[in-house]
Amino acid sequence: MKLPPLRIGELIAPVPIIQGGMGVGVSLSRLASAVANTGGVGVISGVQTGFREPDFTSNNLAANLRALGKEIKKAREMSPRGIIGVNILVAINHYRETVRTAVEHGIDLVISGAGLPMELPALVKGSHTKAVPIVSSGRAADIIARFWDRKHSYTPDMVIVEGPEAGGHLGFSPEQLHDPQRKPALLDIVRDVFDALRPYREKYQKYISVVAAGGIYDGKDIAACLKAGADGVQMATRFVGTEECDAHPSFKQAYLNARPEDIQIIASPVGMPGRALRNRFIRDLENGNIPIDHCYDCIKTCQPATTPYCISRALVASVTGDAEGGLVFCGSNADRLDKLTTVPCLMNELVREAEAAMDE
Repeated sequence: MKLPPLRIGELIAPVPIIQGGMGVGVSLSRLASAVANTGGVGVISGVQTGFREPDFTSNNLAANLRALGKEIKKAREMSPRGIIGVNILVAINHYRETVRTAVEHGIDLVISGAGLPMELPALVKGSHTKAVPIVSSGRAADIIARFWDRKHSYTPDMVIVEGPEAGGHLGFSPEQLHDPQRKPALLDIVRDVFDALRPYREKYQKYISVVAAGGIYDGKDIAACLKAGADGVQMATRFVGTEECDAHPSFKQAYLNARPEDIQIIASPVGMPGRALRNRFIRDLENGNIPIDHCYDCIKTCQPATTPYCISRALVASVTGDAEGGLVFCGSNADRLDKLTTVPCLMNELVREAEAAMDE
């Protein structure tokens, strides 16, 4: 059975796979454009995008906005007809400026999680850019949709549902993540989100696609999500294992070397638990806070005097080559990666597996 396309308003992705945004710098223009060129949705990370700019430390906001514009422009040049999005965390300082920069540069989607993106509709209105919240529960989807309807007369263009097996920051308590009895099932959350969005589909006469994310690794997983009613899937971990991934080779090698016991839940200055690979950085954290010599003023919730480490410094270190001394976020299946491939080969493999599983 041929996979259905993913509809996001008038945008149609022939392959219902979104490449998850990974930051700092893991998914930039090279990876996003490669995915878009194969019919999926490519996503640039909009967090601390300017880490390679010469004034990143001295003029952080300007460096980030300038670099984000450059990455969107490069992605569009490499994929003129593909669908390109930017993932922008609600928790960052200068959220408004970052979203506006993405919109001004003609981005197709702004995807926002790590908080409730209550002001996102106001920032995309009047443009062709779609507003896509990330949620981890039907309740969160209802709160966002209800507020957007009342305050902005707007409804989400698509909703991404991130389950507890996702990488990076997670919208669940540590207790839920550690206790199998309390950990919600991804497809149960997807159904709850569908129910929460039903009144807004009817009111706005608009189909709102719901995308499943977190722990989706192969074509069988994709087919299971589609059979359960999801319109598409978001995947991130598999794309780290590609030549086009924008991260340093040592970052990718850390995934290839990972064992199941290396994947763990950690605390983040963002105020949410996160999933990462155990390395020297995490072992050092277990012995006490890592001193901060410069504050990038990047996260609303971070308190430099008390935070255990600087997340910007930790993520920049890993993506630029120090995979032992930096923070390496990952999904729950990172240990399953055993080789590098290309985005076209990966996408072909996923589609072939999923189509075969749809017929079972």
